Amino acid sequence: MKLIKRIISGLMAVLLCLSLEVSVFASNTEEEELSPEEKAALEEQEQVYNLPIQSNELTDWPQGPATYGDAAIVMEAGTGAVLYAKNIDERFYPASITKLLTVLVALENGQFSDTVTFSHDSIAFLEPGDANIGMREGDVITLEQALYAVLLASANEVSYAVGESVGKNAGHDYNWFLDQMNLRCRELGAENSNFTNTNGLHDDNHYTCARDMALISRELFKHPEFFTIVQTLEYKIPASETTEEHIFQQNHKMMYEQNENYYPYVTAGKTGYTDQSRSTLVTMADNGEMQLICVLLKTRGGKFVYPDTRNLLEYAFGNFRKINVSDQPQPEEIQEILPDESGGYVVLPEGIDFEDINMEIQPDDAAERQASLIYTYEGNYVGKSSAVLGDAYYPDEKEEKQEKEKASVENNKERKPGKDKRDNLILMVSAVLLIVLTAALIVVVVRRKRKSR
Repeated sequence: MKLIKRIISGLMAVLLCLSLEVSVFASNTEEEELSPEEKAALEEQEQVYNLPIQSNELTDWPQGPATYGDAAIVMEAGTGAVLYAKNIDERFYPASITKLLTVLVALENGQFSDTVTFSHDSIAFLEPGDANIGMREGDVITLEQALYAVLLASANEVSYAVGESVGKNAGHDYNWFLDQMNLRCRELGAENSNFTNTNGLHDDNHYTCARDMALISRELFKHPEFFTIVQTLEYKIPASETTEEHIFQQNHKMMYEQNENYYPYVTAGKTGYTDQSRSTLVTMADNGEMQLICVLLKTRGGKFVYPDTRNLLEYAFGNFRKINVSDQPQPEEIQEILPDESGGYVVLPEGIDFEDINMEIQPDDAAERQASLIYTYEGNYVGKSSAVLGDAYYPDEKEEKQEKEKASVENNKERKPGKDKRDNLILMVSAVLLIVLTAALIVVVVRRKRKSR
């Protein structure tokens, strides 16, 4: 029996060695079969995957996953707090995620019932391979229908027509719409972007960064109609006198239950790709407790952009929580925390508490004794709230008030005794004179009555 066991063990060891040799041989063979360009691409991919993640450098911050993209961010939508940061301010080409800004400006400057007309310019620029739904010069649809085509089908000709038509409906033109796109960026704090078209087709001067795209996406949370559109998996523009029928589908794979990339918390998003930008992706997600925005730029290999997004969302949902500021002890400078629709809480990872963060008071010049409270952790913004400031924040006013009260008390105490006697004497003399005058008046009246008799 022992001999049989030894024989079996020996055979298993031999088989294991053979399998390892075959595996190594196959691996070496695959490497040898790669072209120099493919090897260079793999090396570049590995380098990008190992790029430093700036948020991982924060003390006690949960370590976020690596990605196959040059830049990535996860932002909490309510506060704008950055939970994950990898090269978030470095410039890259956005490709079709540009259309999120196009839609934002269109929603802010147009109505769903407005007409979108397809001019020669809105069609003529298309090249083979550019995403489109086949609109023709002279076609007319509504802005609502156009925005479905922009967000779901990523139709480049429709994006151009939206910018041109919204501009003309406002009394301007396509270039005015582009100006509004860049102006809106600055207003949102997106200072590291420049947009030269409405669709994201490549232009060397058309660029953005992960932080800016997250800020633009965050503003879209104010528009429920955006989410209605983007959560539609298939849409039909019916045939009419002004257009043919067009049917198209949502391109974001994480929104399809039957797709292997499906993620149940995803509520919106936009895909993008050009040869220069590589894969870009914006994804919004909501697990019922927290709303997140995830942006990936210049991802090597389209197969990685969805798994990377899923890993980042799970990282944020699993490691961070909201803390209401009003539930926390406040310094003496703060009299009251005010209700705040756009904040009132901070977002912190497990292991970092409210007392570990810093607070900056920014007084509100338009409201007396009110201020914004800005919270940071090692310089990283984590939230804000509004507050009424207490007397302790205004030491000069408090001292002035105390001095006035003290002076009033001292004035009452400093009345001189001689002055009091003089005042009493004057009162006595005045009273005597009043009595004498009254008596004289009575005598005169009595004498007149006697004479009249």
